[in-house]
Amino acid sequence: MTDSMPEYGVTINEEEFKITPPAREQLAKIFEQSHAEYEEIEAIRVFVAGGGCSGMTYGMTFTDKQTEYDHVLDDNGLKIYVDAVALNYLRGVEIDYVQRPSGPSFVFNNVFALAGGAGGCGDSGSCCSSSAGGCGSGCG
Repeated sequence: MTDSMPEYGVTINEEEFKITPPAREQLAKIFEQSHAEYEEIEAIRVFVAGGGCSGMTYGMTFTDKQTEYDHVLDDNGLKIYVDAVALNYLRGVEIDYVQRPSGPSFVFNNVFALAGGAGGCGDSGSCCSSSAGGCGSGCG
């Protein structure tokens, strides 16, 4: 038995999952800084979790390995993993990075569009924090 990673051919396309240029730039910056400190970090994982009475929550974190269920968005070395279940909830999402009076935030536009939802995530030096609501957990 070997510990080698299996080959994955499942890629995420722009119709399924969009990242605006400002969000892509900020995610690349955060990833680069964190990867320099923690070499085992392989990608940023976007996830969806049950949110109780408020419905679903979503967020971003770092991951050190790809699973057999992950779909991959690979953009010049910045890898984003989204598992198949989360991708079904996030299809058509656009992740943006905006400056707000309360501080910069990652915003998930059109997320859960069929259910009429949308949301945002605060950014306080990490990928995503729960301070602005709508997010699961922060990077790190």
